[in-house]
Amino acid sequence: SRRETQGQENGRRPQPAPRNPTRRRSSNHPARAQMTTVSPATEKKLRDAMQRLLTGQPKRTDGRLTKANLHAEAGVSRATMNRATPVIDDWNAAVATEIAPQDRRVVKLEETVSELNRTVARLRQSNTELERRNQAAVTVIAELDAQARASRGDMPKGTVTPLPNRQRRRTTW
Repeated sequence: SRRETQGQENGRRPQPAPRNPTRRRSSNHPARAQMTTVSPATEKKLRDAMQRLLTGQPKRTDGRLTKANLHAEAGVSRATMNRATPVIDDWNAAVATEIAPQDRRVVKLEETVSELNRTVARLRQSNTELERRNQAAVTVIAELDAQARASRGDMPKGTVTPLPNRQRRRTTW
C-alpha cells in the first residue's frame, strides 16, 4: 500500500492505524447477562437502606438522598448497587418526588436563620436609636452642668476644663 511504501522510503517501519478509544466492545458475553441482577439479600439491604434514608433515619451516612449514601447505607459496593436496576428505578422515582427529611430540617433551619436575621436587624436599629438618644442626653447634661457652674461663678479659665477633684486610689506596693 501507499502508506507502507512511504514508511519504507524513510527507512522506518509502517505504523498501524490508530485505535478508536471511544468504540465500546459488545456486551453479548453470557457472563455479562447473568451479572445484571443482585441476590435477594442484597436487594433487601438496598431497600432497607433506601427506607432509612427516605425516612431520615440513616445509620451509616449523613442522610442526604444520594446514590453514594444509598450504597454506603446498604453496605454494598457502588457496582453492586448499580446492578440492582429495580431498586435504582424505585430510588430515582422516590427521590424525584420526595422532600428529604434532611432537606426539611435545612428548610426549617433556613427559616429560623431568616427570623433571627430580622431580629438582629431590628435590634441593631433599636441600638442605633438608643445610642443617638444617649448622645443627645450627654450633650444636654454637659450643657446643664456648664450653666450650673456659670451661675455659681465656677467658670473654667482658658480652653482647658479642669476635672472635678477625685480621690486618688491608694496603691500598695
